Amino acid sequence: MTETIFALSSGRPPAAIAVIRISGPRAHQAAVPICGTLPGPRRAAVRQLRNPYSGEMLDQALVLRFDGPASSTGENLVEFQCHGGRSVVDAILGSLAQVEGLRLAEPGEFTRRAFENGRIDLTEAEGLADLIEAETDSQRKAALGLAEGGLRRQIAQWQKQLLGLSAQAELAIDHDEDDQALDQKLLDGCAQLASELDMWLERPRIEPLKDGVLVVVAGPPNAGKSSLVNMIAGEERAIVTDVPGTTRDYIEVPLSVRGVPIRLTDTAGLHDTVDRVEAIGVGRSTKLVGAADVLIWLGAPGDAPEHERLLTVHPKADLPERHEPPEGSYPFSAVTGIGLDLLVERIDDLARSVLPSEDAIAINRRQAACMSQAASALSAAALGFDIVLVAEELRSARHAFDRLTGRAGVEEVLDSLFGRFCLGK
Repeated sequence: MTETIFALSSGRPPAAIAVIRISGPRAHQAAVPICGTLPGPRRAAVRQLRNPYSGEMLDQALVLRFDGPASSTGENLVEFQCHGGRSVVDAILGSLAQVEGLRLAEPGEFTRRAFENGRIDLTEAEGLADLIEAETDSQRKAALGLAEGGLRRQIAQWQKQLLGLSAQAELAIDHDEDDQALDQKLLDGCAQLASELDMWLERPRIEPLKDGVLVVVAGPPNAGKSSLVNMIAGEERAIVTDVPGTTRDYIEVPLSVRGVPIRLTDTAGLHDTVDRVEAIGVGRSTKLVGAADVLIWLGAPGDAPEHERLLTVHPKADLPERHEPPEGSYPFSAVTGIGLDLLVERIDDLARSVLPSEDAIAINRRQAACMSQAASALSAAALGFDIVLVAEELRSARHAFDRLTGRAGVEEVLDSLFGRFCLGK
């Protein structure tokens, strides 16, 4: 039998109000010794909360009762909305711990039970985890789109189409006695659904929004990279000297640039070196240049690496011999601040180009991998070599959707996901 769990589900006390939840098959039975009679389902009532053994009054609270499966966890559930003082909360939790058959919930256990009982799917659980961790308004909006079931509803439409295609394929197998040609409508339907999934896969992902857009500052030694990073950060985060090769490893500075989360990264100067330590830094810089969402290059424009979002900077523009920047380069001076505002504006523009729009549903790497598997299977089915192979590819696509929603093959991700939740969520 499933255990009955309890925990504080609101923020840490002290607070005006604290919410304590009990969920599981014995939730109603366990709450009665503390609050007396329970109100009707989905109704609230004021009750005196008492220690079930000593009879000591603990608090006067609002009590709510929910009957499974029509509750947030899909189980019987009781909420105590009490005063949020530490002593009150500790006393109520201590009393619940004395009730036979109850135990303190583990982090994320309430949400995990909601998932296991079919109240939410895996994409909504991932959205809730992101919502809890959201620090910017853009992160909140993106997480809310998942948590409120935006992706789940879209997946349900795809699954409905896919089931229809699978039914056509299975019917064709049953009637394929005369070795008739494959129905072109079936193949076109597979191709159309694969194309729609591919369009979703081309959308900006959620990781840059969650983790910050990786903005890498690169160039040869003594080009002014660290000075630029310090100016954008507004503080001395990187050591600056006139000695080439001062920066031997990368320095990452998390920032918010005009509301956009970025990871501004200073790197070691790119050049050939026989110094073993410096060579390690140069190797790491090269990898970061390849991984950058936005690359800021301080060096000769002709030496800049190829990059989709490249911003070439002409540093030390205050020096007389460097007044004229090369075409396409942005002048900048760490001494006078020349060009800083325009540079920040361009960084903001390029960073926003890799982020999902606020009204779009953004997917993560795991979701994209499942979508990609489904799209590949549908594309293979659309080739139509054999009706049996078509049906098998459609089964593979259905299984990929099941992994996407958490219906199958996701055991390895569940502990990691729900471990991100706080106690009581």
